[in-house]
Amino acid sequence: MRTFRVATLNIWNRFGPWEERLPLIHDGIAKLAPDVMGMQEVLRYPGFDQAAMVSDGLGYHIAWAQAAENHGYPVGNAILSRWPILRSETIPLPTGGSNETRSIGYAELDSPYGKIPFFCTHLNWKFHHGHVRQLQVRALAAVIAERAPLNGFPPIVVGDFNAETDSDEIRFMRGYTGLGGPCVYFADAFGVAGDGSPGITFSKRNTFAEPLREPDRRIDYIFVRGPDDAQRGEPQDARVCFDSPSGDVFPSDHFGVVATITAGR
Repeated sequence: MRTFRVATLNIWNRFGPWEERLPLIHDGIAKLAPDVMGMQEVLRYPGFDQAAMVSDGLGYHIAWAQAAENHGYPVGNAILSRWPILRSETIPLPTGGSNETRSIGYAELDSPYGKIPFFCTHLNWKFHHGHVRQLQVRALAAVIAERAPLNGFPPIVVGDFNAETDSDEIRFMRGYTGLGGPCVYFADAFGVAGDGSPGITFSKRNTFAEPLREPDRRIDYIFVRGPDDAQRGEPQDARVCFDSPSGDVFPSDHFGVVATITAGR
């Protein structure tokens, strides 16, 4: 069975000791060697491009999708691909009346296994914004349906969903509720092929997350709509990554996720 590797990480903008965090993220990507990776909270403006910086010398093609401005600087989602990016797009997500602006980054990847539709997103962060995230996952599903027909390669969706596994937002992605409309189904790679642990990606163990005193939880995901009839899109293994510090410096305030996905026989 042919496979490829997917990863995701919220890189936490330029917060904290960025100059110390940068080599940890870069070296982590080099070690994991994902074929495609989604990143969130990525700054990009003239003279400063975090996606290019963390992947410098590693041979990735880059697509970037602006979501908002942080203190006047554009921030968004980035896609790193070992394979050529045939096209890319930025799709805004509904705000639900909040003051946050979020987006989906979409890229069509020219892989050896066919054209792979890849989506990277970052949903509203506040605990009480579950109703906004529900609007956002329904919009996300509609965008995927338009750009990734059922007869094509199963789409891959990654990101910081800011929602725990038992939330309605994630239950929608996993096919347990239609949120008042049609149901969809995406395999949660860590849930399907993880090691059986909680898979925490936002943790008080992380020195950058600890001061917030938020509960430990899994909020970063790799989803794939598969497997299909050609046995493409099945998670084979998944684990938490970017979870080891150098001294007391972690790569980000989030941990990441990496998964191996089937590409057919």
